[in-house]
Amino acid sequence: MNAILQVNNASLQFDERVIWQNLDFEVQPGEFIALIGANGSGKSMFLKSVLAQQKLTAGSINFLGSKVRRGSTDIGYIPQHRSLDAQLPLTVFDAVRLGLDGHKLGLPLTGAKTKALVTEALIQVEADQLAQKPLGELSGGEMQRVRVAQALISKPKLILADEPLSALDLNHQHVVSELIANQAKKQGAAVIFVTHDLNPVSDYVDRVLYLAKGRYSIGTTQEVMQSDVLSDLYGTEIDVVRSQGRIVVLGAHDHDHHDDEEWV
Repeated sequence: MNAILQVNNASLQFDERVIWQNLDFEVQPGEFIALIGANGSGKSMFLKSVLAQQKLTAGSINFLGSKVRRGSTDIGYIPQHRSLDAQLPLTVFDAVRLGLDGHKLGLPLTGAKTKALVTEALIQVEADQLAQKPLGELSGGEMQRVRVAQALISKPKLILADEPLSALDLNHQHVVSELIANQAKKQGAAVIFVTHDLNPVSDYVDRVLYLAKGRYSIGTTQEVMQSDVLSDLYGTEIDVVRSQGRIVVLGAHDHDHHDDEEWV
């Protein structure tokens, strides 16, 4: 099976600060990878590197056997949730259509085929009733459904999700996680899903990519989420505790910010 994504000894550094180095792994078709780590560990920077928006310091990233390039509709991108201006005139229909032509110069695509694709994408995320609603009037959960539709409309081979659960309540976290995982599975797409909390996506995860202190570990949840593995990554004692089916990492953030525990 040919890999969707090949990351070959990839490193990223700004001046003397090493963000991460020597990342070396492949992502297979249909695989769901959870990308986790403390604030500042370079999770979003990794996605930008895959999107060819951030130049590597060393190494390479190949997508579908070729060097990554900007604007590929074979990659769907779901950004972090952010509040929008309530007066924004863009409708849900127009926003989802941008997933087809937003990377191109010139007038947007129109016609029956485009309308059918947008409608299909909205139906997939159960948001077709929102088609003519202005984006600025959407709730957080509705907005993330629209962003999922926008990412899926071009039927990408790879979906990059940058903390799509942030600012959502627990119920909407599970709904959005399930939407992304199920639609990716239907399309045979691989997923790299950035999250601070592994628990809402634990049922879908094939492997975990954990970034910390410029280093990384990748493997199954059972392989990576172990006290000895994370202690080695951070260079200090880390406790991984399993409680009622959930995983909590204690001490991971002592050296990054003021939180002393992280639910993952």
